[in-house]
Amino acid sequence: MNYELYITAFLLSVNVVAFFMYGIDKWKAKKDKWRTSEATLLWLAVIGGSIGAWLGMKVWHHKTMHKKFRYGLPLIIIVQIALIIFAYEYIMINQ
Repeated sequence: MNYELYITAFLLSVNVVAFFMYGIDKWKAKKDKWRTSEATLLWLAVIGGSIGAWLGMKVWHHKTMHKKFRYGLPLIIIVQIALIIFAYEYIMINQ
């Protein structure tokens, strides 16, 4: 089974969703509509959509003043990069 393909498809999908969720939430904020919770936006980053969330934050200028997003998203990205490096090294050592 080709797990790399599934992982890549999942990560691409969750990043696209996160990017657009930030844009939709910004639009809803301007229109005084029902908003997406901050917890949902952050969880999208945690489950793999951190790059899409960060790009959405920058492109849509959304949540840029909130400390949990301004510092939390880069921290999530750093942790995910470290986990990827660790997993890659572990796989390479155990082959």
